[in-house]
Amino acid sequence: MKPHLLLIEPMMPEIEAALDAAYTVHRWQKDTLPSDVPIRAIATGGGTGVPRAIMDALPALEVIAINGIGTDAVDLVEAARRGIAVTVTRDVLTDDVADLAMALMLASLRDLLPGDRLVRDGLWGKQGLPLARKVSGSRLGIVGMGQVGQAIARRAQAFSMQVSYFSRRNLDLPFTPFVNNLVALAAQSDVLVVAASGGPQSRNLVNREVIEALGPNGLLVNVARGTVVDEQALVAALQEGRLGRAALDVFVDEPNVPDALKTMGNVVLQPHRASATLETRQAMGRLVVDNLAAHFAGRPLLTPVAL
Repeated sequence: MKPHLLLIEPMMPEIEAALDAAYTVHRWQKDTLPSDVPIRAIATGGGTGVPRAIMDALPALEVIAINGIGTDAVDLVEAARRGIAVTVTRDVLTDDVADLAMALMLASLRDLLPGDRLVRDGLWGKQGLPLARKVSGSRLGIVGMGQVGQAIARRAQAFSMQVSYFSRRNLDLPFTPFVNNLVALAAQSDVLVVAASGGPQSRNLVNREVIEALGPNGLLVNVARGTVVDEQALVAALQEGRLGRAALDVFVDEPNVPDALKTMGNVVLQPHRASATLETRQAMGRLVVDNLAAHFAGRPLLTPVAL
């Protein structure tokens, strides 16, 4: 008999087909759970995770496979207490997230969206744009220096950017200074990119003091989690000119985005799509399938979360 699996977030058709072939898949309907069924596995996304009420309602649950790298929407303490394994799809989406961080940086500093609108609206030659800002040679601060942060640093160094970082510890990276104070890092940076993990430990890590240290000429880029940045402080700083620009792929209450951000010409917005390429989503889905297969075969998990 195939194990019962709860699919909380839809996945690519070929990945769902692989799950259907190996498991009895129950697709979550948002308000109901299958009754009297021993759900032993969950496949979900990093944004939705596993609401605690669902975890509590599934006494037979053995493994949670997250299609993403975020674990802040899963109660890892409770999972550890119950002996529930948790996996993520780390390693396969690093390049895409780092690529989008650079794209957001370029789009914002070089005013690509206003330029696009100028051409589309037939105003080229009739209306000018203010001069943009130079990317190459600028000073970049990275908040969080895991795989994604280091991938961003490598790309930025190809642009001759001066890269420094703040992290939980000094990694002794070559040609990349560690700054042990986030406010100090922001103060010395033209661009601050947030690549830190989400969760209670990093909530509002980038607060008003950090944002003000980045200053009226600075750019804040967030490709991590919306909760890492104090969103209210960010909006106020942009409105009052205490921060120059922002480029955001993530928000506190997704998919709800503060209306004020939508009206600002100095803000670039994306719908949490850093890993949204065909190649990476296929690789992520395959890793979800492979982690589940390893669990039920009694083999070591490929990319477990340390509980």
